[in-house]
Amino acid sequence: MYGAIEAGGTKFVCAVADENLKITERISLPTTTPEETLAQVFEFFDRFDLEAIGIGSFGPIDTTIGSPTYGHILSTPKLAWANYDFLGAVKSRYNIPVGWTTDVNGSALGEYGLGAGKGLDSILYLTVGTGIGGGAIIDGKLREGLEMGHILLKKHALDDFSGTCPYHGGCLEGLAAGPAIGERYGIKGAELGPEHEAWDMEAYYLGQALMNYVLTLNPQRIILGGGVMKQSQLFPKVRHELELLMQGYINLPDLNTFVVPPALGDDAGITGALLLAKNSK
Repeated sequence: MYGAIEAGGTKFVCAVADENLKITERISLPTTTPEETLAQVFEFFDRFDLEAIGIGSFGPIDTTIGSPTYGHILSTPKLAWANYDFLGAVKSRYNIPVGWTTDVNGSALGEYGLGAGKGLDSILYLTVGTGIGGGAIIDGKLREGLEMGHILLKKHALDDFSGTCPYHGGCLEGLAAGPAIGERYGIKGAELGPEHEAWDMEAYYLGQALMNYVLTLNPQRIILGGGVMKQSQLFPKVRHELELLMQGYINLPDLNTFVVPPALGDDAGITGALLLAKNSK
């Protein structure tokens, strides 16, 4: 059996699956301190004879093999987890292979293997929610260390909002993540109607980001997940903005199949962690 941990800043999802990656049992528990959280994780996994475990973790994390802090969560706002050797703690408990990557890379891996990217060589997965992050698989290889949520953008002519990112202000995350929508309009995005002007501005920023990613990574498909992208009216708007911004510079594929929602929905992350476990053997 394989074990998987989708470690988020708010909650941990743990699952076990058989050789065909069919999930047989899962739990969800709140993210508190490392000691409290991992005690519950270990209590769950101790009941199974596992061959390997895959972890997709919130971060930032160190994914550079050979680095002194490889496997650590680094300077996270979750202060109890800052500089914590997450991978080391799991390896100390279980003498089996343990795969390690970011939470958004886990989602990218899940969609690549069993979701909207299945059968392709190169995809981009972008999550747009409380934060913005991206995971890329290029020529069949997962690319580590990408911080796609913090690229700089051209401000919309009607946008006087300075952005929420404490480091860069008006980067992609600072202008287009869920908290930016809430602060700009004084109401959570989920409470705004589908015709609200917020979604045109959101699409403007996401369209810019996708243009940059297309020109640098050349993915065969872009998958947009996260809480903000559950506003389905965003998809045609983002596709339209990407086409406008590209100005015919390169020939884009059919945008209806190029920019898509995740086929696995909220299971993309845990599925990717299971694939990571299977691939780590």
